Amino acid sequence: MRLDITGRHVDITPPLRQLIEQRLARIERLLNDSAVSAVVILTLEKYRHRTEIIVHARGDHTMRGLGEGNGWTLSIRQASEKVEQQAKRLKSKWAERKRSATRRRVPAAPAADAGARRTRGEAGDGIGPRVIRATRYAVKPMSVEDAALRVEDTADNFLVFRNAESDAISILYRRKDGNLGLIEPD
Repeated sequence: MRLDITGRHVDITPPLRQLIEQRLARIERLLNDSAVSAVVILTLEKYRHRTEIIVHARGDHTMRGLGEGNGWTLSIRQASEKVEQQAKRLKSKWAERKRSATRRRVPAAPAADAGARRTRGEAGDGIGPRVIRATRYAVKPMSVEDAALRVEDTADNFLVFRNAESDAISILYRRKDGNLGLIEPD
């Protein structure tokens, strides 16, 4: 996380910098390194010590905390605690979004199937391989030789075609040994 410290009527001493870095380390740890940058503005007005902390997190989120007291430790603690509260709220939103996204993806099973699954001991929670639809293929009638030429010419590892001789759907695929394999229905 990038850190910018600005002092207005204040010299930034190494102990003051260390105090700020310790407090911001807690926030950074809370956000799991999602914090992009932090700006800390220290202002001294007569007896008041004011600290403003602005933290930018991923996803265009900005958290701001303002602390005021008669010493730097109190002022920095107040400002960092306000930013911590905002960070906790933001993190819970991120976690809730992840939970609700996984919940929405699982297809709802019919009520009759749900009871049968429970009796067999299967969990209907959608764990297992997912089917991801790829692009649609135009199944054209062609000979096996034409299909072999097309598989060799393209980067695809397979071709679905209608065999011109038998009028059945066939699949021609590239094997690991470099040869071509043909799958035909019975």
